[in-house]
Amino acid sequence: MANEMALVRTSDFDPAETSGDASESARARWRCERLEAGQVLYFDTVPFDFPEADRQFLVSQRQSGSGLHKNISYRPRRDVLRGYASGKPEEVARAREIMRRYSAEVTRFLSGALAPYAAYWSLDYASFRPEEEAGRDLPLHKRNDLLHVDAFPTRPTHGGRILRCFTNINPTASRVWTITDRLPALANRFAREAGLNEIAQRGPLASASLLGKLQRLLGVAAAKRSAYDAFMLRFHDYLKENSGFQETCPKIRLEFPPGSTWICYTDYVPHAVLSGRYALEQTFIVPVGALVTPAQAPIRVLERLAGRPLAPVSAN
Repeated sequence: MANEMALVRTSDFDPAETSGDASESARARWRCERLEAGQVLYFDTVPFDFPEADRQFLVSQRQSGSGLHKNISYRPRRDVLRGYASGKPEEVARAREIMRRYSAEVTRFLSGALAPYAAYWSLDYASFRPEEEAGRDLPLHKRNDLLHVDAFPTRPTHGGRILRCFTNINPTASRVWTITDRLPALANRFAREAGLNEIAQRGPLASASLLGKLQRLLGVAAAKRSAYDAFMLRFHDYLKENSGFQETCPKIRLEFPPGSTWICYTDYVPHAVLSGRYALEQTFIVPVGALVTPAQAPIRVLERLAGRPLAPVSAN
């Protein structure tokens, strides 16, 4: 698993090019193929509009000890900011404006760079991560410095893929990751031990979470979780719990310097964040039907191992 095979340096995208240009359409499809194969697309700049004043505001707010929490989330479809506890309305409004603009700019950029997805993806949360990752004291399942694949406890995807675009706005320090063998290799080794067959036997929608049960008891509408979502959550925890895997698996170290941007499917690329602070991120959910190589989707990999569907056909 060589470093050059993990990271694809991308400098051939011109946002001014029209979507109807045949050569750019081919390059957009090629980028999608690379992402779906488990590679990380890397830009050594911010390839969309992100004003320096916005970067300085976010960084200076944390440094001044204001109300930023460990993770600030922005929900684009509702225009809601969470995790910013400042008592100053003007600061909250400014932070929300910055996150709204960041989300919109990433979406505009990727709608061209990854054009095959743009008509089909669902826009998920954006976030700002101001805390230094190195040395954080967190419960095992919440530790970012352990290799894991992403899964959402409260937002089931039913087989849709988790695509994330990251931007390092730290003025001086890199954000450091390690990655390892991709999901298919890990699933072949560990999926059955992690409970894939047991979960699959419950049926595509037969796995109810404790959180879901509590929400229903309280009268709160809860999205139904598929067997796929249940397994991916379990696999996320299993990998973090598996100290032998964490210690002995092959690792590639990736450093993303200040002002860089990278994109990957974090449900397919097991990753750990070793150090860094001041990172922005925008998530998209890409349905299987929009993929250019759908057979590589995690749900298809797991269904082949389980020998049965893991989500309703209509959902993916």
